[in-house]
Amino acid sequence: MLFRLRGSRSWSSRSGASAVYTNPQKLNEPHVQKLRQDAGRWLKGMRESRQLTQRDLAVSVGAEYYTFISQLENGRGRIPPDRYADWAKALDVPVRPFVKKLMSFYDPVTYNLLFGSGTPED
Repeated sequence: MLFRLRGSRSWSSRSGASAVYTNPQKLNEPHVQKLRQDAGRWLKGMRESRQLTQRDLAVSVGAEYYTFISQLENGRGRIPPDRYADWAKALDVPVRPFVKKLMSFYDPVTYNLLFGSGTPED
């Protein structure tokens, strides 16, 4: 049986084992919307600088619909973590800097803990 301590975001069991912790961003929060829009502009700039259409990129990353690219570029979604390497390859960038930059948009709390509050270089 799992329970959550008052004021805590993590779950514990009576034996003391912890369950998986998640801290999902709420898209209706203004700062989250701005971060997603910033991520979308960054992704769009990378795509356009490589002269890729949304369709080209969708095919390269294995997206079923090119409209998924449009949604991301407009700040209405995020790249699934299991697809980061595909995206980096499609955009012809090293994976680690690509993921680090995405983390600054998608998970700024963890990013700041790991790398400080500065912004990653492009």
